[in-house]
Amino acid sequence: MDAATAAATRPAAARPTEPAAGPAAEIPAPVPAAGRRRRPDAAGWLIRAAALAAAAAAWQLLTTADVTFGLRFDRLPSPAEVAGAFAGRLGSAPYYLDLAQSVLRILTGFVLAALAGVAAGVLVARSRRAGDLLLPVLEIVRPIPAIALVPIAILVFPRDEQGIVFITFAAAFFPIMVSTRHAVRALPTSWEDAVRTMGGGRARVLANVILPGALPGVFGGLSVGMGVAWICVISAEMISGEFGVGYRTWHAYTVVDYPGVIVGMATIGAIGWLASAAIELLGRRLTRWLPRGGGRP
Repeated sequence: MDAATAAATRPAAARPTEPAAGPAAEIPAPVPAAGRRRRPDAAGWLIRAAALAAAAAAWQLLTTADVTFGLRFDRLPSPAEVAGAFAGRLGSAPYYLDLAQSVLRILTGFVLAALAGVAAGVLVARSRRAGDLLLPVLEIVRPIPAIALVPIAILVFPRDEQGIVFITFAAAFFPIMVSTRHAVRALPTSWEDAVRTMGGGRARVLANVILPGALPGVFGGLSVGMGVAWICVISAEMISGEFGVGYRTWHAYTVVDYPGVIVGMATIGAIGWLASAAIELLGRRLTRWLPRGGGRP
């Protein structure tokens, strides 16, 4: 009996089984550990808390010892004084009114800048004629600091509130526009070719290729734009505002309330950090479908 006859007469249970075909047999390879986003564990949170505590302890030591070597800490309020001033602010209505006013200004200017920046970035990246028309003006205005536009805003807008929103808009618009333009230009042309091959027009290319593919770059610009917008809105409030965290911080400086100044600075930093973290979280949610760190989707 030859090998072929023996293989044919072998019982079915003894024959080597072949892998089953179908979706059940396609087991995706695990994503490498480097591709996963590492979340802080208990040790990570402990290290972060220890770093903040060490910074506060160093601040307390320098101020209570009246250190004047190189830098003068003898006039800087201590953390205890700042904490007392912060507790007093939390119990007063003007603190929340100023906070609400600054947040409203930021949201109004930032939303307008996001809509206009994304639209302009896509337009100049996709249309050569639009780029020839808009980019010369935009590139001339872009290097001008937004806070330098305060005199123009005072002359053009009839109300200070409108001028502050305009400063916020100008500060956030250019980072969003530039990031969107570069993100759109960096998209592989094969993606668009695939959609056009299947009969898709400009609208489908825009909805299915351009906007989803450029989302990581867009959210990078949104995060940067939010930080710059906070810097400029606080500066604008210090110059021409009547309410807001920036106005209250400058007012505290004029009346020599240095703990109040640091309370205003801490409030600005905390709200700005929360706003940037919210944008980053939203960006991760909307780009969850993207592969991370070279891993397979």
